Amino acid sequence: MQLHISHSMRSITISSNNGFTDLMKIKIAARHISYRTIFHTILILAFLLPFVFILTALVTLEGVNKCSSIDCLGRRLGPKLLGRGDDSERYLTDFYTILDQVHSEEVPDDLELPDNFKQLVSEMKNNKYDAKTFALTLKGMMERSEREIRESKFQELMNKHFAATSIPKGIHCLSLRLTDEYSSNAHARKQLPSPELLPLLSDNSYHHFVVFTDNILAASVVVSSAVRSSLRPEKIVFHVITDKKTYAGMHSWFALNPISPSIVEVKGVHQFDWLTRDNIPVLEAMENHDGVRNYYHGNHVAGANRSATSPRLFASKLQARSPKYMSLLNHLRIYLPELFPNLDKVVFLDDDIVIQRDLSPLWDIDLGGKVNGAVETCKGEDPWVMGKRFKIYFNFSHPRVAESLDPEECAWAFGMNIFDLRAWRKTNIRETYHLWLKENLKSNLTLWRLGTLPPALIAFRGYVHPIDPSWHMLGLGYQNNTSIESVKKAAVIHYNGQSKPWLEIGYEHLRPFWSKYVNYSNEFVKNCHILE
Repeated sequence: MQLHISHSMRSITISSNNGFTDLMKIKIAARHISYRTIFHTILILAFLLPFVFILTALVTLEGVNKCSSIDCLGRRLGPKLLGRGDDSERYLTDFYTILDQVHSEEVPDDLELPDNFKQLVSEMKNNKYDAKTFALTLKGMMERSEREIRESKFQELMNKHFAATSIPKGIHCLSLRLTDEYSSNAHARKQLPSPELLPLLSDNSYHHFVVFTDNILAASVVVSSAVRSSLRPEKIVFHVITDKKTYAGMHSWFALNPISPSIVEVKGVHQFDWLTRDNIPVLEAMENHDGVRNYYHGNHVAGANRSATSPRLFASKLQARSPKYMSLLNHLRIYLPELFPNLDKVVFLDDDIVIQRDLSPLWDIDLGGKVNGAVETCKGEDPWVMGKRFKIYFNFSHPRVAESLDPEECAWAFGMNIFDLRAWRKTNIRETYHLWLKENLKSNLTLWRLGTLPPALIAFRGYVHPIDPSWHMLGLGYQNNTSIESVKKAAVIHYNGQSKPWLEIGYEHLRPFWSKYVNYSNEFVKNCHILE
């Protein structure tokens, strides 16, 4: 950039460095302009020159330095000075308009979509796509990716469902080896508990726990964690109820691994004389009902409208179709007063829990004449775990449900419950449970789909006493974001959900709270390679 003043002081010229192009030329009439005016003009020009230089540099950096300086500056400054927008803004506005059009259009079925971004760029160069074709192609690629991700997610949920409902090889091995031990080892068949301790099985001064399970490893963790966490383990009596096929193995485990000073009783359902199909016609009907059999054992994918279902809802529906929900062991909890006619109070425990604190204060809770001391699941920081109301479990579009229940009524949790059996025997809870099971069978399972909790929610209405949530923390089997600090503070942690800690799909960061109660030094556990 050069400034040239003629010898006669009649003209001032501003030119580019190459000298060929004049940026600005000013002619001065000598008679009418004083030297002071010229001086002031030069000062003003000296002030403006740096800005002209900067603008020229910007033009050069933006790749249009091949044009003349006046042309470039005019192109840059002209539209602004004239109040018109830049071309780039207009192009952007046009592109937004095209995007709005494409958003409301369907991608043509015959549109060939590139497999990846590199191929898209190559085809754009070769075929010279217009903006609309580019936008449609990009939309098609994104929709295809979304479909593939969604299908992968559903496939993952199906695989997880099958993993959750199957028996791990190590646990199956443990059951078989212990069953074989029962037949060949007299110590594995010894009476549980020993004859002199039998009177304590109905002594109400002791703390009685009840577990229904066919999982030997899970039962061992429940019992071990309760005893190790108790301040008075000598006051604990465990009643472990299992099915006929698991009885020998379960008996062997607790006979060969005593938990003195606590007491363990192991009984099979076949050892209860009154527990026959004739006395429990509803359970017989459930097992023989075609709709029930197809629902729990049929194709779990057929008829599922995946396009209208979120992955999370799909996972909930799969969990509801677990065959365990039609297991006799899962329904036995409703017969606790009949199973233990001489007991006044018991704590019921699921087999997927861990006890981390002394539970003896539960027996001191005044239930106020209620039957069931339970944690309510409609109040809590985590809405996915503690946001359960009746509308979650029941089909309120069915007239029978709509006229009988309140969708906003708070639900509660099975898994750790203190039951007052004396108060229970004065109610019609069992009859109500049977009545609603029959209603659901008659309606072809349209009143509810999820297991044994819904009929229990109805049967225990008016008989539930809420207890502090710190007694029973839920969700460790389906909530990956569970707070570790909250887990450490809870008296009982519950791995309800598919991701059980003894399965490979269990959450690794939550498993140690359970696995620390597994006796890995035990010969049978080692030989079956449990959780290796």
